[in-house]
Amino acid sequence: MLHLDVPALGKLVLALALVASSYTFALSLASVRGGIGLLVGARKGLYATSALVTMGVCVLAYAFLTHDFRLIYVERYSDRSMPWYYLLASLWGGQDGSLLWWTCLLCGYASAFTWMVGGRHLRLQPIVLAVLSSIVAFFLLLQLYSANPFATYVGDPPIDGSGLNPLLQNYWMMIHPPSLYMGFVGWSVPFAIVIAALITGRLNEEWIHLARPWVMVSWTFLSLGLLLGCLWSYEELGWGGYWAWDPVENASFMPWLVGTAYLHSAIIQERYAMMKVWNVFLMCLTFFMTIFGTFLTRSGLIASVHSFARSDIGNYFLVYLGFLAVVSLALIVYRLPDLKGRRDIVSLKSREFAFLLNNWILLAIMVIVLFLTVSPLLSEWLRGEEVTWGAAAYNQIVAPFGVVLLLLAGLGPLIAWRKMTGKGLLRAVAMPTAVGLVVVLLHAIFGGALERPAVVDVSRIFDTRAGDVFAGFLGVAPVLTTFSVFFVIASVLQEFHRGASARRRSKGEGYLRALGRVSFRARRRYGGYVVHVGVALMYLGFAGAAWDQEFEAALRPGATMQAGSSHTLRYLGPRMELDPEKRMVFADLEVLEGDRVVATVSPAKYIYRAAPESPTTEVSIRSRLKEDLYVILSAIDPETKRAIIQVKVRPLVLWIWLGGILSLLGSIFAMLPDPKQAARRALEPRALRPALASILALALSLGMAGHAHADSGSSSLHAGSVTIEDPFERELFGRLLCQCGACERLPLDTCVCGWADDKRREIRERLAVGESAEGIVSSYRALYGVKALAVPPDEGLDRVTWALPTALSVLAIFAVVAVGRRLKRKGAAPVEARPASAANDDLDARVDRELAALEDDE
Repeated sequence: MLHLDVPALGKLVLALALVASSYTFALSLASVRGGIGLLVGARKGLYATSALVTMGVCVLAYAFLTHDFRLIYVERYSDRSMPWYYLLASLWGGQDGSLLWWTCLLCGYASAFTWMVGGRHLRLQPIVLAVLSSIVAFFLLLQLYSANPFATYVGDPPIDGSGLNPLLQNYWMMIHPPSLYMGFVGWSVPFAIVIAALITGRLNEEWIHLARPWVMVSWTFLSLGLLLGCLWSYEELGWGGYWAWDPVENASFMPWLVGTAYLHSAIIQERYAMMKVWNVFLMCLTFFMTIFGTFLTRSGLIASVHSFARSDIGNYFLVYLGFLAVVSLALIVYRLPDLKGRRDIVSLKSREFAFLLNNWILLAIMVIVLFLTVSPLLSEWLRGEEVTWGAAAYNQIVAPFGVVLLLLAGLGPLIAWRKMTGKGLLRAVAMPTAVGLVVVLLHAIFGGALERPAVVDVSRIFDTRAGDVFAGFLGVAPVLTTFSVFFVIASVLQEFHRGASARRRSKGEGYLRALGRVSFRARRRYGGYVVHVGVALMYLGFAGAAWDQEFEAALRPGATMQAGSSHTLRYLGPRMELDPEKRMVFADLEVLEGDRVVATVSPAKYIYRAAPESPTTEVSIRSRLKEDLYVILSAIDPETKRAIIQVKVRPLVLWIWLGGILSLLGSIFAMLPDPKQAARRALEPRALRPALASILALALSLGMAGHAHADSGSSSLHAGSVTIEDPFERELFGRLLCQCGACERLPLDTCVCGWADDKRREIRERLAVGESAEGIVSSYRALYGVKALAVPPDEGLDRVTWALPTALSVLAIFAVVAVGRRLKRKGAAPVEARPASAANDDLDARVDRELAALEDDE
């Protein structure tokens, strides 16, 4: 029988892949001078690189499936009891294998681009291939010299492996990391395209059209990855939340913010050849942030519950980040004369300016998140003391910007291109504004159905001065968010209606047929509108957190507990199940409405063979449009069958997942290829297949995610739970970070370790004897330093951070004023050669004109 030397084969494949990528890079550069034969060789070299990297992934997968514990990576992330699908998922469960998987996806993107582009864009294609092959080479160098998944033990290998973390042995491990990696890696292609445009000087709309499908695919996969990450956190970590502002979460969120800004501003360049410098900058920044996010995840410099152990791999990334920044900025500066737009914004009341304002806010949020994420490092370097910003501080600072951004999502589609009078703008926003106000009024009248816990006086806990301003905003945020959500929905529905009405008038079609035709002809526009509605629904779900409630009870079989006014749970008793990996202890409860049983929930504890000392907690979730019933088994006595049950009532959470799915469907709709247009542009039929394959992959991931969420009551593993009934205690514990040394940045209101339990008990005792919350926070800071506070005080150097969002807001206001004054001075100048009707106030006329322009384009 042939013996396969997996370690040697794996290392050989990586080395050959590095040689092939270097060969591709050299031939690509050589083909710039017109050697078509060299370009053909470079294309074949890229295919060879992809084949070798794919072979490396297959070799590592084979090592996992055959339990080849000679490989250190295989031993650390698998054991013999794991089923085959978790063994395959272990391939990206650690740093070394995930880098190999990253490289494989990058090669897949590069090969797909090479195949799709064929013999077109011959001036850009060589540089694009060179840039892509250089990125592949960088990741291969990382694996060969710093994070080799085929590294072996020097002595005899162990008989069995350490096993994959139990929290990762679940369904989400199969789809969340690959989706997120697809989003991260995909930005390499549009980055390579823009670098090729800068080098060759072909800075017209060619590069933007070439990059568009890759931008859409990357943004959609990144959005899917973020959504699945939120769902995984909600179902797997047991704290009832979906976003904790963890550094690794932020690392994925920041490129999404910049990429979203680019998606909006690119429309302006395509339409009016404006904002060329800005779009090039955004594209380079998006790719830079994907590499920076990878650096945050891999270096271990910043504490995170998701990040890998600290290693010297961060040094490689720092050098690469510096190289990217220098090259990108140098090329932009060199091409500045060629990046000057042919037109300029002519009015503050224009869609172009609304898009620009949207970009400013997205970038402001990115800067704030970036600064707060790296502040522990900066503070340690500058002052020798680590300052950590917890979720409470992020929520206070980012929430105002988020609400303004949502309002712009509804306002942008209502404003005409180039210029719109005040009267026309007021007429356009009248109906959406009325809808938003009516919903807020109805909520004020009938909102008692949502029971809101007592409002916490933040000043009793911590005096943040500037922070209190943002904390005060959180008090009115639910009302403002509710108005903004329905403003966006109404504005989008208004645009759909006016578009259908305009086509019905011009073509004489029925209303539904006209609606379908106009939507399909302008897929990008109306797909974007659907995305806006999805995001608005997600905001509605976020706002529901203001009405969260928590309950806890110790129950014996047959006893009941009340969770709010509308939920009664009856405890039936415990039961146990076994499988080869673990022992599962369930607590079965019936959910009652009156005397009628409407559902059964079964939270559980899982005890794994590989880690019997660390049982995990499985929650059971009953999701409804109004609210989620989130049930946790905190503890159970096997002798008396007495169970401690914790219940969280979380209003409107389901709207987050529904809104996310709707946003992804809108993005997919916007990406749908048009066969007629493809034929007219002489594209090969095969060029449509990768786009369709991406759409099918997204649809499959959405379907699998929906299936997993539906089964969340029976297949979720969790880190644990914390019971806090008093809203004041919850706010206080949320501002104090665990200092056990093992937990990473977790506040006391979510951390489940023994140290956090003891500290919560101690603080409760101090509160019971009358000690003030401010005194407790001060003593906590004196013991552990300012790094132990989730919301640093507004004093000293920390005041700079609290002032950052205010400074960005003031800067934006000054920018608006400056642009307004400049436009006023240019008011007498002609805007452009457009029909006189372009300034017409009538909204229907505007839609008619845009529809006519659309028909001409088609």
